[in-house]
Order: sequence, then C-alpha cells, then structure tokens
Amino acid sequence: MSDHRIRVLRDDEHRAAMDLFRASLHLKPAEDQEWTRAAGAFQPGRTLGAFAGDPGTLIGTARSLDSELTVPGGRTVPLAAVTGVGVRADRTRRGVLTDLMRTQFADFAERGVVAATLHASEAVIYGRFGYGVGTLARGCTIDRTRARLRPEVPAGGEVRLLDGDAAFDVLSAAYPALRTRPGMMARPAHWWTWARAVAGRGDEPTSIAVHQGPGDIDGFVVYTVTRPRTGSAVLRVDDLHAATAEAFAGLWRFLLSVDLVDEIRLGERALDEPVELLVTDPRVCTVTEVADETWLRLLDVPTALAAREYYGDPLVIEVTDPAIPANTGGYVVGPDEVRRTDAPPALRLGVDALAMIYLGAWRPSQLVQTGRAQAAGADAVAAADRLFSTRTPAWCGTFF
Repeated sequence: MSDHRIRVLRDDEHRAAMDLFRASLHLKPAEDQEWTRAAGAFQPGRTLGAFAGDPGTLIGTARSLDSELTVPGGRTVPLAAVTGVGVRADRTRRGVLTDLMRTQFADFAERGVVAATLHASEAVIYGRFGYGVGTLARGCTIDRTRARLRPEVPAGGEVRLLDGDAAFDVLSAAYPALRTRPGMMARPAHWWTWARAVAGRGDEPTSIAVHQGPGDIDGFVVYTVTRPRTGSAVLRVDDLHAATAEAFAGLWRFLLSVDLVDEIRLGERALDEPVELLVTDPRVCTVTEVADETWLRLLDVPTALAAREYYGDPLVIEVTDPAIPANTGGYVVGPDEVRRTDAPPALRLGVDALAMIYLGAWRPSQLVQTGRAQAAGADAVAAADRLFSTRTPAWCGTFF
C-alpha cells in the first residue's frame, strides 16, 4: 500500500509546488517578487502534488501546460508540455515519481491529449515511462570580432528593437506563423507569462528585436548581454525564430553588429540551422554541444501515427507499451492509411523507441543497429527508414 496520495493542487498551493521543484534542483525558494511574476505561468488544474501523512506534507509535484505539437507534414496534435517535476530529497525512490507520472497519463487520456513532451534534467529517468528523445539540438559559440557576413547573404526587411513588457505581446502574435518545423509546439498564454517572468528576474536586461518583412513580422530574437569578466561581453541568444531567408539573415546581420560584444552564444538550436554559412570564415562558429532537446511520449499511438506524413510503401509495425496497454499492438503504417492489424510485423519496437523516430530525430535503422528495435531483415529496415523520413530535422525551440 502506498504511503502517499496524489491530487490536483489548488491555486493557493502552486507556490509550494514551485519551491519544492526548485529545491529538487538545489535552488533556494522563490522570493516574493519572483513568485508574483511566475504565478500566472501555472495553468489551473494542471499541477499535481504528492502528499504524505495527515493532514499531508507535499513531497512531490509535476505540472503541465496545454499546447499543440507540429508533426511531420504540418498537422498538429494536442500536446501536454510537462514541467516542474520534482520529488523531495528524502522521499525519492519510493514510487512517488511513478505515481505522479501515472496520474498525469490518466488525466491526459481523459482529456484526449495525444502526446506529452518535457526537458529532462536527467537522461536516465523518463525512458521507463515511455518517453524517448524526440528532438535533438546543438549549441554554438561565434567569435563576433572575426565574423563577417558573406556578400551574397540575403537582404531585405528591417530589424527594430522593441521596448517594454508589451514586446512579448508582439512576439506572441508573431510566433504562430513561425511554428512550421516538426517538433515545434504552440506557446499558450501561460507560457508567455513564464517568458515575461524569466526576462525580468536577471540583473542584465533582456533585449527583443523583430524583423519586419514585406507583410508582417517574420522573425524575432530575444537576447541578453552578460559580462563574465572585465573587458569581455557575451551576447546570449535565448530565443530566435525566422520564417524566411531574409528574416534569418537580417536578424543575424543585426546580432553581428551589436557593439561591445566579443562572443555570441547559442543553446539548443536546430541541427541544420546554417549560421556558419552566413559568414566568410565558418570557423568563427564553433559547435559546443549536440544533445537531446525534448523527450516525447506518445499517449495515443493510433492517433499520433495517423497524424503525420509518410514516404514509400506501407509497413507493419508492432508497438509495445507496458504503461498504456491500449497502445500495444500491430499497425499498418503508410502514406494513405494507418490501421490496426494482426499481420506479422516488419518492425517491432517499444513506445519509447517509436517516439524517437516519430518526429525524425532518429532513423529506424539506428534503433535496429543498437538493439532498440527489431526488424524482419535488411529490406524492412530500409523501408522503415524511408517511411519515417522527414523533410527537415525535428526541433522544438521552446523551453518550458
């Protein structure tokens, strides 16, 4: 019998959940001003708490935001962005996290959520709950003092800085048109409240610039300049999206022109973002990291499979999902249909491995090669690679 119970938190309990989560990351509790800014980021009814004892001490928490996920082909499915997951240090490894995850899954299923995503603080935690690495990203540094744009870099439009809190209203209106890549998610109002809170909590001011194209805003960048040591300044790109080549080039033309900056740092950018191709010397751009960005959990496998596009001939796959048995079974997957089947599978894999190929972060052949999936021969592997291929690498581009 469990020594704890799970329930949805009331709004007046959200601050305690935030402080518990911060403590799990070895951070001190939020100060009053910080909590005032962050309180609106908690979507009502979406924060769970684990309690022990009577009347009950909060020992664990997990929350989510309602969103939408863009899948290969451009369609969207209902998404839960999971965040704020933490268990008190003296209550870990007692099933608290497992019960929080199970309760979340039951809530998602009842509300028709098709997929869940999260940023994993530790990479070994979430695989056992059916999450797999859904998107990859890279970090880069650019030596601004040596960076020179190539003469053929596209030109057009205008970049202008925005002032004040209203700048985020402009970004929230512009973002939906920029959300075109598989793996990207909608940013609900609660996310923008969080973004405002993050921008206001540091000592360095947050700057926001937008690119104005022929019609409306078609790109933006959010950045902060820090001074890690005397005489040196680093421009950190926190958020950058561009819908056109002109917007992408225009924003970088602006960033490279910011005075009193020695280095530009980028984290969790798309793998194929061609920053180094903008400059005369590509070696001024150094890739510092390639790592998992978001982890994906397919909650409703039939609906998720039917939502995305495919290439080549249909293939029978068999999925195993211990946590959500309704997902387990065989599926005919092809460009024209997705349906259940009892036919022998060409590819067998767990729901976590399916999440890894669903957006295109990994190829089925890579999973077969490493034992994460099993295939009925080399032809089946090649067919699966073609079937689940994507036009562009998956990327989320949103932290939550």
